[in-house]
Amino acid sequence: MLPNLLIVDDELATREGLRSALEEDFEVYTASDNTEAMTILRSGGIELMLTDLRLGGDSGMDLIDSASKLASPPVILMMTAYGSVDTAVEAMRRGAFHFVTKPLNLDEVEMLLKRALRSRTLETENIQLTKQVKKGGSLSRIIGKSPEIKRVTELIEQVAPTRATVLIEGESGTGKEIVANAIHQLSGRPAAKLVTVNCAALSSQLLESELFGHEKGSFTGAAAKRIGRFEQADGGTLFLDEIGEIDPATQVKLLRVLSERSIERVGSNSPIKVDVRLIAATNRDLRSMVDEGTFREDLFFRLNVISLKMPTLRDRPEDIILLANAFLREFAVENERPVKPLSDAAIRQLLAYNWPGNVRELRTAIEHGVVMSNDPIIDVGHLPNSLNDKREPRETTVSLTSAPTEFNLHSLESGAIRRALAETSDNRTQAAELLGISRRTLQRKIKELGL
Repeated sequence: MLPNLLIVDDELATREGLRSALEEDFEVYTASDNTEAMTILRSGGIELMLTDLRLGGDSGMDLIDSASKLASPPVILMMTAYGSVDTAVEAMRRGAFHFVTKPLNLDEVEMLLKRALRSRTLETENIQLTKQVKKGGSLSRIIGKSPEIKRVTELIEQVAPTRATVLIEGESGTGKEIVANAIHQLSGRPAAKLVTVNCAALSSQLLESELFGHEKGSFTGAAAKRIGRFEQADGGTLFLDEIGEIDPATQVKLLRVLSERSIERVGSNSPIKVDVRLIAATNRDLRSMVDEGTFREDLFFRLNVISLKMPTLRDRPEDIILLANAFLREFAVENERPVKPLSDAAIRQLLAYNWPGNVRELRTAIEHGVVMSNDPIIDVGHLPNSLNDKREPRETTVSLTSAPTEFNLHSLESGAIRRALAETSDNRTQAAELLGISRRTLQRKIKELGL
């Protein structure tokens, strides 16, 4: 379904010209004055409005004021032949998304309308996300529509209500701790504690004391009795992150806890019963470590009752922009800034990058963009330079590998355009997206090249 666009201009030729130019990408409605425009807007469903500043006896500024008061206002783009910085600032202060001057550059208008639509989508998603969080959605932080992430959420819902130990595997930055939290929240014991231990951050002696506690005087520096994390998590969930880093002696003690459901503090021989749901995570290959003799096989089997593999961001590219939009909202609120959409070029860069740091790296990149942008959008220049340094372009369905070997620009362009049109069954809008150009530019190229 095409997005609904209202064009408001007192000149019939302008209205119909814009309708003809934009109707392939938008469901276009037209109005000649404020009264007609507000009648259409009040009927509902208009997502975008492109309005002139001067509408005969009416003012486009007044129309912006009236449209902005609607329960579901459109995103507004203002056009005028009387452009000035002061007019632009005033239009945007009243609620316009952006400002263009006549004579119109149709490529620019089309690009800005798409950005405006993306901005509206962000606002809608923000409202939906807020409602979901208020309802206490335990899976609300696991964002994605890819088959890989859907399998993750389905498995979480399946295993969470049980007592089964879960082993979460995956590269750093894929969201293993978020999954552990979701399992705990859906476990039937969310009111109890979720206690987290990063096993890689502690020496073997400190880790043992951290997990099991110690008695006063049990080792040098043990000036008082300490309650360990297993006791703290009694009745709840213990999440052991980076489980592959624990030393052999601690592996033996952890195996005993899983077998007997009891612990002994360091320096004590008295067992203490604990009721703990255990979730472990690692970015290492525990199976290979078992083969190498660095991780106990019996402990591996105890931990690996349910195995949950977190996909890399490279494996679910369709989730990149969904995640980016969620982070845009988060950091806009955190930094008290308006929610801004990503430019088309920024989106292409995010999709082309290989993301060795996974979701964590994407989150950092978007925070950088939100902080650095003083424009109405987040553009390539607002993103970290590292996205250029380590870019590894993905394969796309449109390639120049079959293009003529001679350096003939006409042949290269016509070949790429023909393949894009063939790939999209002659859908010019989709072909333009594949080629990274606007639909209007594509139409001009088709005419120039005689295709």
